[in-house]
Formats: sequence, C-alpha cells, structure tokens
Amino acid sequence: MLPLKPVSTVGALADALRSRVLSGEIAAGTSLPEQEIAASYGVARPTVREALAGLVHEGLLRRERNRSAYVPEVTIADLQDLMYVRRPLEDLMARAVAGRRVPDAEAALLRWEELPADAPWSATVAEHMALHEALIEAAGSRRLVRLYAALAAETRLGMVRLREVYRDRDVLVREHRELLDAIAAGPVEAAQAAVAAHLSHNWGSPERP
Repeated sequence: MLPLKPVSTVGALADALRSRVLSGEIAAGTSLPEQEIAASYGVARPTVREALAGLVHEGLLRRERNRSAYVPEVTIADLQDLMYVRRPLEDLMARAVAGRRVPDAEAALLRWEELPADAPWSATVAEHMALHEALIEAAGSRRLVRLYAALAAETRLGMVRLREVYRDRDVLVREHRELLDAIAAGPVEAAQAAVAAHLSHNWGSPERP
C-alpha cells in the first residue's frame, strides 16, 4: 500500500476554492481578492496567491493586470462553440472505441452513480470529466488527448451551467450510461450518432432538445 501524501495548505485552499467554483457557489464574474480570501480561510496572503495562481493555470480563474483573480463568464455562445470543437474530437473517439467497453469510463460512471444525494456538484463535474477523458484516452492517440485536455477548463465551467439544466443528477448519470452502452454496442456509425446526440445540449433551459 502506498503511503498517503500530505496535503499542503496551498493545495487544501486550492481544492476548497475549486470545489466552490465548480459547484457554482462562487458565481461567474466574482472577484477573489487575496486579502479577503486570506481572512476567510485564516491563511497568509502568499498562500492565497499561490493557490489562486494554480487555479488560473488550470483555467478555472482568470487574472488581469491590476485586477483580482475572478471566475470567468462562460456564455451560451462560448458553450456552443465548445461543443462545435468537441464534436469532431469525440467523433474520432467513437470511431476508435466503438464495439468495446472502457473500464476506466465504467469505473467513473459507477463512482458517479454512488455519490451521496448531498454531494457537491463539483463531484459530478469530476466524474463527468473522468468518464469523458477515459473514453478519449481509450482511442489511443496522444495528440487527441492533448487537444481534448486544452478544452478541460471550459468544459468543467460549462458543467456548472448544467447544474441548472439537470436538477435531477440521476438524469445526467443515466444519459452517460446510455452513451457508454451505445458506444460498446457499436457499430461505428451508431456510436458516432450517439456521441453527436449526447453533445447536443440545450444550455439555456431545463428541457433537453
């Protein structure tokens, strides 16, 4: 058994802020002044600065000259463009993976299904990302993995909006079960169609198209 690695104060603070951003508790457009964060969490400002820098690097926050870090606004137009770019990448995945199960994706779905009812939305975001990234990795292309990783931050932030669309988390879980089943069943054309339908989100209302 591997020993557990201690979590640094910087890491713990980054985890706490990340969870709040991805659960929608810290809304888009909200500034995160270092002094206020330091006072709220009882840590030194250099610790806050380093934690925020890590989240900026992940793409979950942005920072401009002479301005506090803030949660970027992801508009519906941004999300539609994100889907425009994701579709051909996931279409390539469907071609490569059709007809087989992906154990890591199945494991992510199982963890997702077993989340307690009061789990923060950030936990749903984490398992959603783990499932899709496992599918992409199963395609066996390092370049495809790199291209998909470049979209990770916007995809995670987009999931925050889906919290309002999918008020019942089980519906979202069920859609991903149907996606994995369709990919595993094949053939390629059916898997591609399932992926295309899956990515056709209606970001603006609680009703799916």
